[in-house]
Amino acid sequence: MKKESKLRQKKESLVETLQLPKDVCLGALRVTLTGDTEAWIENYRGILEYTDQSILLQGKTCQVCFEGNRLSIDYYTNEDMKISGCITAVRYL
Repeated sequence: MKKESKLRQKKESLVETLQLPKDVCLGALRVTLTGDTEAWIENYRGILEYTDQSILLQGKTCQVCFEGNRLSIDYYTNEDMKISGCITAVRYL
């Protein structure tokens, strides 16, 4: 565990020093919210849970949960997806 943590810190430091985009270099989730009705997600790994009140996604290093009402996945590809509905919370796990 410690080895992985140190390696990750070194990668993050290098990316910051070179001013490279973290989402591309480290595979970080990129979440873009448009008000409380739309979310665009990039670099996700999979859908873990999908109901009209909760959508749980797996990222490379974390999970993200969208909570709200009438949530739906409008579309998804291997790289990105769009969630719409009344989004009341976004939690990183």
